[in-house]
Amino acid sequence: MRIVFFGTPDFAVPTLNRLLSEPDIEVVGIVSQPDTRRGRGNQVSPSPVKAAVIAKHLDLSHELKIWQPDRLKKDQVVLEELKAVAADVFVVVAYGQILSQKILNMPKYGCINVHGSLLPKYRGAAPVQWAIANGESITGITTMQMDAGIDTGAMLLKAELKILPEDNADTLSVKLANLGADLLIDTLRCLGTITPELQDDQASCYSPMIGREDWQIDWNSEAIALHNRIRAFYPNCYTDYRGQRLKITKTEVIAGNENLDRMGEISDIRKGKGFVVQTKQGLLLITELQPAGKKLQSGWDFVNGARSAIGETFS
Repeated sequence: MRIVFFGTPDFAVPTLNRLLSEPDIEVVGIVSQPDTRRGRGNQVSPSPVKAAVIAKHLDLSHELKIWQPDRLKKDQVVLEELKAVAADVFVVVAYGQILSQKILNMPKYGCINVHGSLLPKYRGAAPVQWAIANGESITGITTMQMDAGIDTGAMLLKAELKILPEDNADTLSVKLANLGADLLIDTLRCLGTITPELQDDQASCYSPMIGREDWQIDWNSEAIALHNRIRAFYPNCYTDYRGQRLKITKTEVIAGNENLDRMGEISDIRKGKGFVVQTKQGLLLITELQPAGKKLQSGWDFVNGARSAIGETFS
């Protein structure tokens, strides 16, 4: 089976590696987003998918073609080259650009997407994060036959995964990425016998891209909701304290009464663990955080060093 693989972030790498390791599957090319400036040094670097190929010491110019168009559906040269490879399937895992109908029609058996949710729930760009943010206990992977809509195509196979209380976006993404690699191989192996299942649009929900506004902690929320968002948008959720920004990275929910006069206020300091903040409903124990320009530290080390006091507030 001849495959062209479309993918960009770390989430796509396990599926690519699995495809490259299968003796009866020939990956004839890879499509990924262009190299961009990343990290503190702002150096131009390849996408994680391209970096994974380089790490395997493949001669990109002879053994494996890689395309990185700025706008795939407008790049006629790349489109003609993709058509010419006569692939059986295009496999798409978090590529980052919408495929036109012309592209969807190119492969013999169409385009198969590996999506990080149990469709039709959590269509869109950030299914892993929004499943955690919304307090889901189960998520999973769906392989689907792509159409012109956003994650609206007919479903092929599904695999469920429990969301553990200690999971955050990073840990859950790794688990789902590995699950997706296995499910994609199962899908390709059974492609001739799978009966595609249409999605129920009435049962769908959307998971939009995450913006900076989603990272700000609003203490006028319930403790469980804040806890889930901190896990979901790890490690970026922040609050302000004494005029400086703090990223809150790990918390625990503690039972407590509503106290609308004290939201965002330190109500307790727990030796060896951290500090407790009043929310609209319940208390939130901050066990790990990162002050601006500093390394991660425990909540206890922070309040000890800052000499924080009960009654101080976060905003």
